[in-house]
Amino acid sequence: MIRSSLRVLYAVTVVVAASACGHSTATPAAGATPASASSSPAAKATAAKAAPASKLPASVTTAMVTLGDSIFNNGNCQRCHGKAGIGAANAPSFKGIKWQHGSGSYDDIVQTVIAGVPADQIKDATHKFPMQAKGGRTPLTDDQIKAVAAYVYTISR
Repeated sequence: MIRSSLRVLYAVTVVVAASACGHSTATPAAGATPASASSSPAAKATAAKAAPASKLPASVTTAMVTLGDSIFNNGNCQRCHGKAGIGAANAPSFKGIKWQHGSGSYDDIVQTVIAGVPADQIKDATHKFPMQAKGGRTPLTDDQIKAVAAYVYTISR
């Protein structure tokens, strides 16, 4: 029991530490529960407030939204888009927006995070910095990209 609890604690610590850098290259210890599957009550409440499960795209789970929240707000995304996606000097808000790149669908958000937004494709002249593909210098994994897209999808609704 104690060994299992320590494994879960280790896995959560690894994911949180890596998320603070905007990425994760660590794999949880064998037998550990992935951190995205075991989240705190506060994280679950945040995910639930973002969008009710019934309004999520079919491939999106509340666990993905919770993980995406952590990656977004503790990693590179918030540096330009602001905490909780409220916008900042370098990138627009996701609150009540007219999408500049794609339709705002979950799949379009995934594709935008994967491809990034080159400087010559920025449509709002007040935001001059390009968005790097897959989160920047140390790319996000496919699962992390899907989680960030799930979070952005929910906060933009």
